[in-house]
Amino acid sequence: MGGALAMGIAVAVLIVAASTGAAIVAMLLVRRRAPDGGYFNDGDRAAGVFGVLATGFAVLLGFVVFLAFTSYDSARSGAEDEATIVAQQVEVAQLLPASATEPLTVELACYARSVAGVQWERMEDGTLGEELNPWGVALFETIRTVEPETASEQAAYGKWLDQTTDREQARSDRIHGATGVIPTPLWFVLFFSSAVIFAYMLFFADSGERAVVQGLLVGTVVSVIVTMLILLQFLDDPFHGGVGSLQPVAMERTLIVIDEEREVAGDDAPLPCDADGNPL
Repeated sequence: MGGALAMGIAVAVLIVAASTGAAIVAMLLVRRRAPDGGYFNDGDRAAGVFGVLATGFAVLLGFVVFLAFTSYDSARSGAEDEATIVAQQVEVAQLLPASATEPLTVELACYARSVAGVQWERMEDGTLGEELNPWGVALFETIRTVEPETASEQAAYGKWLDQTTDREQARSDRIHGATGVIPTPLWFVLFFSSAVIFAYMLFFADSGERAVVQGLLVGTVVSVIVTMLILLQFLDDPFHGGVGSLQPVAMERTLIVIDEEREVAGDDAPLPCDADGNPL
């Protein structure tokens, strides 16, 4: 995890540095043939036009960042809620008829392993799609066989159904974040706007101004734009596996809780799955 984090940061820094360097080089090349005082006869009017461009881009970028962060936070909350509900369902399973308690408990443990293991890997790879968690299906088939008789069993049965609905909703929120919320046309508009601002900046080239000032002029603008676009990419793909990505920390913590609860309940039945949640 630490190595992936460092690599993700290094790649982001490299992209920003390369983009900024290329922009500075382009500005200095244009500056060689630029007239003294720049290409614009009226600097105030040119600055006003640039202000309009920058303001429009900033408003659009702010809206998209908010949209992407909302999706990111929804995926994070969904993953945490799903883990919490799984741990709670293990407790409720102990109140159901004895014939269903052990099967439901081991299936919940495998469900948690699957989410933290193979399912999470498929979300990072973008290959999960609409595939169901196989242990969710197994849980449904098991609960169908339950016939609650006592009042406590009937209450536990109703609670289980409510928690199943909440768990599926939390899973849906988690998976929704893996698909991304920024459509391709919006990405096109963002990159096109960035290119227009960069091209407009080149017309501020002035052979009468020092090279370092000219480099600073375009370098700061490009570095900020590229950094914001990288941030958008990270927020739009919260399961990318690099810096800023979501990890199955909550579900891994739930696995520890499940093991402790099984130990207290005296449940030592072997799990029908491996460490990644694949059926044996």
